Amino acid sequence: SAPLRLASQKRACRCPAGSARAMAVQAERGRRLRSSALAWGVGGVAMLCVAMHCSEAAECQVAFLGGAKDEGMSPDSIAMAKTALQEADAVCFDVDSTVVETEGIDLLAACFGVYEEVANLTRNAMNGNIKFQDALAARLDIMQPTVEGVAKCLEKEQPKFTPGMKQVMARLQERGVELYLVSGGFTLMIEPIAEILKIPKENIFANKLLFAGDGSYNGFDRDAPTSKSGGKPAVVAMLKKSKGYETVVMFGDGATDMDARPPATAFIGYGGVQVRAKVKAGSDWFVTSWKQVLKVLK
Repeated sequence: SAPLRLASQKRACRCPAGSARAMAVQAERGRRLRSSALAWGVGGVAMLCVAMHCSEAAECQVAFLGGAKDEGMSPDSIAMAKTALQEADAVCFDVDSTVVETEGIDLLAACFGVYEEVANLTRNAMNGNIKFQDALAARLDIMQPTVEGVAKCLEKEQPKFTPGMKQVMARLQERGVELYLVSGGFTLMIEPIAEILKIPKENIFANKLLFAGDGSYNGFDRDAPTSKSGGKPAVVAMLKKSKGYETVVMFGDGATDMDARPPATAFIGYGGVQVRAKVKAGSDWFVTSWKQVLKVLK
């Protein structure tokens, strides 16, 4: 593999030793290898650093990936994202693996006994490897949810908020910021979450399951913007035009969330549940804890 191949060149690559010259040399080497390192992911970079006998694994990962290990790549983009958050007229949040710890469609799949098949498609969709509408249709076709089955699932599964999420929402509301839930999940699962967070139903943009008269699955509303790739940027553009917002920030963990910038002013990636290398690389600011966000919203 690439990490092991480069490990044979360990004399040519050392972790930052403290001197300005050593750190500059390492930074330049990190820039040259960054594209390959991102393809391997954080785990691959860590393996490379260990293979090269690095004394400071964290510093070595920073040298290859660039920037703080839990933030975006560019200090300028991080500063821009923080300023945008402080000045935001509106903030849009993805729901699954961001507001809550779970993926709603995977929860449903578990209730219907097809978790593994559906979870694999979810991972591909979140990493941007398949068109969202295709992944959504395929997952629902496998699942074949029913009215009765969904109702039982919702009774059993209560929202599990990511640590600190409620405080972030409350802090933004105190500042007079409009909050929106923009999700590829389903309205019937997101409405209870919105109620707890005191977000109006009209501020939810998500997908609607359709059922036949006998309660069997009958597809989903394909007119909903979030039912297809490009839906989240369409929602943000619509909000900016209809509400007159100048500064809108998008939070999320997946590629479809990242696509919302532009028209969103900034995209802040969230990796508290799942770190996706592509999303981390494309974020203006990448956080792994809501405590980082609360510090900016003091």
